[in-house]
Amino acid sequence: MKQMQFEYRDADSFRRELKKLSQWCRSMMHSDVVFDIYAQTMTFDRVSEVIGLIREEMPEALYRGCSTNGNIFEGRMADTPISIACTIYEYPDTRVKLIQLRMDSDTEKNTVQELKDYISQNSWVKAVEMLVTIRSMSMTALCDDLSTLPESIKVFGGGAFAPDFNETAAYVFSSAGEYADNAAVFMMLGGSDLHIHTTHITGWKPLGRELLVTRSEGRTIYELDHRPAYETYYKYLHIKNDESFFANTLEFPFFYEHNGMNILRAPTASNPDGSLSMTADVEQDVKARIAYGDPWTILHEVSEGGRKLAAVHPEVIHIYSCAARHTFWGSEIGKETLPFQSIAPTSGFYTSGEFLRTGSAVNQHNVTLVVAAFREGDNTGAPSGSFKMEEERVSGKVSMINRLATFIEAATEELERANRKLEEMAVHDGLTGLYNRAEIQRRISAALKNGDKTALIMLDADDFKAVNDTYGHNVGDDVLVMLSRIITDICDEIKADAGRWGGEEFMLLLTGAPAGEADAFAERLRVAFETADVPVAGRQTISLGTASARPDETPDSLCMRVDHALYKAKRTGKNRVVSASALAADKE
Repeated sequence: MKQMQFEYRDADSFRRELKKLSQWCRSMMHSDVVFDIYAQTMTFDRVSEVIGLIREEMPEALYRGCSTNGNIFEGRMADTPISIACTIYEYPDTRVKLIQLRMDSDTEKNTVQELKDYISQNSWVKAVEMLVTIRSMSMTALCDDLSTLPESIKVFGGGAFAPDFNETAAYVFSSAGEYADNAAVFMMLGGSDLHIHTTHITGWKPLGRELLVTRSEGRTIYELDHRPAYETYYKYLHIKNDESFFANTLEFPFFYEHNGMNILRAPTASNPDGSLSMTADVEQDVKARIAYGDPWTILHEVSEGGRKLAAVHPEVIHIYSCAARHTFWGSEIGKETLPFQSIAPTSGFYTSGEFLRTGSAVNQHNVTLVVAAFREGDNTGAPSGSFKMEEERVSGKVSMINRLATFIEAATEELERANRKLEEMAVHDGLTGLYNRAEIQRRISAALKNGDKTALIMLDADDFKAVNDTYGHNVGDDVLVMLSRIITDICDEIKADAGRWGGEEFMLLLTGAPAGEADAFAERLRVAFETADVPVAGRQTISLGTASARPDETPDSLCMRVDHALYKAKRTGKNRVVSASALAADKE
């Protein structure tokens, strides 16, 4: 496998290159030739000129291409609006096939079915590399349907874009079809001698607090934390709901988990009602955070990914990188793409979305760099691949971003720790660490509402006033802390909830416990505390009441019955367990 790359400047110079290339290919026993044409332009004249020259000089060659937000040429940003990569597959067993199909919401399922039918009839297919127009539809259905392809088949590619972020149109084209703004070009690759390795690189990290998607439908997010979704971007980033919204938010995507992996998803537009349009569906109740680009993390991931790819000795590398990364790095964009050129000829373009199969799932990414490495033949005995990358330095804009993001990240972590502490304090008793009364009451109500088999144990420290009067309140606190430790240990065993009901009274909630089990647990508690030595206060005792919920019982009536049982234990000698069911039997 070999690759030649060209920056298109004029017809004469490109024709000369094609003639030399054509002569070289004819000298070979076998070769499939594919031209990748990336066009940072929305006019067809120059692209048509390139295609005409290829057809004229190399009529058997395949070609495919799309409009882009920038082209990657020999690992760097191309200097010309059109760049061309010509890949020559040299092994006789290698096969390449192009299919171009209409792609919109109405035709998506038929398109994927046609693709699946072709693959089922051609067992040589190992991978599907695609160029697709995506701005007018959600990609969720496409990704879900592509995920039903045999798991052994790799899927990767990119979304066509336009030079202007605010331009919604984009186009693809190929030797299998015409220019189209609602279409997909699928390149099938395979053969026993062809090897393809893929990876992805983000480097974007979550920033700030979690946001809950409280209302969404398809690819539209209506509400975050019960507020219009757009307000998040205005509140935290002061991004206005105007024609520049997409360009301004592209570097700040949502970060959330999808198909078992972290996904970045950028909004494509903010609508008049404050909702956000996305390129893929975002489910309701998803927890997301706004993310930012961390240059050090990006470069570290590039280094890690590059070294892994070097180990498989690729001969050609394709990169599909989000336009947001182009914007983020600016003039320093080569920092994350040029190092791959040290391994093998590297080409690609800046996309409106990136596609990659990970495991069985095909995911659409945003703000991500997808890398595909190709090799023909075995690499047994080949020397270790080398990956060269300059020392990780950043300056200017990205350096400032790094410093500000580090500050915000540290401040956010401090705030989250404080919030976690406040949340803990809101439901726990400060002295014992058990739930407070409000929380244990809430849990009792929830258990009854859910129809769970429910029982309560209520207990009270005997003669506690005498302990306080004799030894002081500090020793009294020691008694309660010792009691709470014993309660915690036993509750951990039986998976019960425990709370401080007030003063020296405690409540335990058992769910799913068989009838009568509450009495046995209560007796265990009584014995464990009776035999425990409290410093200064010595041995103390507790009285306990138990009650199991009746059908259709309310929280108030259940708590009242267990309170009466505890009162009976206190009045009949203390240091004992009395069940509400026994009280009821006595009355009868």
